[in-house]
Amino acid sequence: MRSRSSESPIVWFLALRTWYTLLYTIPGVDTINAPATLDGSVAPAVAATEPPLRIALLGYRSAPFSGGQGIYLHYLSRALTKLGHKVTVISGPPYPHLVPEVVLEQLPSLDLYANGLRSVPPRRLLTDPLARVEWLSKLTGGFAEPWTFAERARRWLLPRLDQFDVIHDNQTLADGLLAIQGTGVPLVTTIHHPISRDRRLALQAEPRWYRRLLVARWHDFVTMQSRVARQLNHVVTVSSASRNDIVADFGVHPARVQVVHIGVDAALFRPLPQIERHSCQIMATASADTPNKGLPVLLRAAHRLVPVLPELKLLLVGKPRPGGSTEALVAELGLGDRIEWVHNVDHETIVAHYARSTAAVVPSLYEGFGLPAVEAMACAMPLVVSDGGALPEVVGDAAEVVPAGDHEALAAALQNLLLDKSHRDALGAKARLRAERHFSWDVCAAQMVAYYRECMAAC
Repeated sequence: MRSRSSESPIVWFLALRTWYTLLYTIPGVDTINAPATLDGSVAPAVAATEPPLRIALLGYRSAPFSGGQGIYLHYLSRALTKLGHKVTVISGPPYPHLVPEVVLEQLPSLDLYANGLRSVPPRRLLTDPLARVEWLSKLTGGFAEPWTFAERARRWLLPRLDQFDVIHDNQTLADGLLAIQGTGVPLVTTIHHPISRDRRLALQAEPRWYRRLLVARWHDFVTMQSRVARQLNHVVTVSSASRNDIVADFGVHPARVQVVHIGVDAALFRPLPQIERHSCQIMATASADTPNKGLPVLLRAAHRLVPVLPELKLLLVGKPRPGGSTEALVAELGLGDRIEWVHNVDHETIVAHYARSTAAVVPSLYEGFGLPAVEAMACAMPLVVSDGGALPEVVGDAAEVVPAGDHEALAAALQNLLLDKSHRDALGAKARLRAERHFSWDVCAAQMVAYYRECMAAC
């Protein structure tokens, strides 16, 4: 988002926001051989004698190679299909990559973050109210895609409810989907974590008042998500830490929240011993300009390590915003010639990058789960993570854990790891074993189906 250089655009922006809001706000089983979850509780498992289900999986945007939502839809739909269920994915753009057995129903939006405001013909703004909402929201710094996707999904689903046994929404959390509750077809909603946590961290990281206004504006949809979440009967989340945060931030009753850990494709994310490792390279998957991902913490830690480890390199999966805060910090710390940025790469390339790297790090200030940590573990990477959110729950004793936001502690842990090959080897072996035992999409899908059946019985 561009910064505002004078006060008058801010006044205009607030006035237009108020007008927009007034104009467009619409009121709106028994367990059989159940595997244990990471917190020691017993999660439900599918019963083999039950008939297959017809499942609709919803995602308002589902980029295939970046972002957890597209990964979640790809692997969950594949695992559910493998169990014999019929899965239809209903998604806005960017669309997910799915196995051929899964049906994809595309619900196009304006996709303004890819196409820009000028891509929309004026006539469409006059004739399409949902397009008008998306365009005006983007114009004023907002994010209306969850709300508009839910309206399109509601229109598509309601005449077709007899085609499905369960509707499973992947964190849209918008008003239109509440229309499904009470129809006899259960609505299950995955909340990976409450985005209120991201909003809080983004506001804390932004010192300029006008940019804070824009951060708050973009996160306006969180108010809707919190309100909708409190009305949901069936919520799934991916960790005990995230469950606690959903209860605290969104006010959802704890009895309505089921923990089902997500998985990793251990056949894809795997060690590649034939690839030679760099002697001193740290790899991280972290959105460069997203405060909660903690990349500045890693950069400051790397700066402290250079005098001790002069051959240090960083391989960062992400793309910094031109002229943004990450580029400025890299220049300030003199790390430019030590960093290799990669983005828009497929999973096989990511796995090869892990194989070339000496250690991996997840420096996030907060994670509702931490899929990059599990992917690194599956690749047998020696790993350092922060204690932000669910990361300690996910890695257990298979990684080094340091306080979130503490670059000195991160530097110390990385130094110890990079200088001790035997410790790296032992930690990497332990990480691979934990990923294989605890994070399987087959187990996740079986637990999810059992939960679907519980929800169906309750309708």
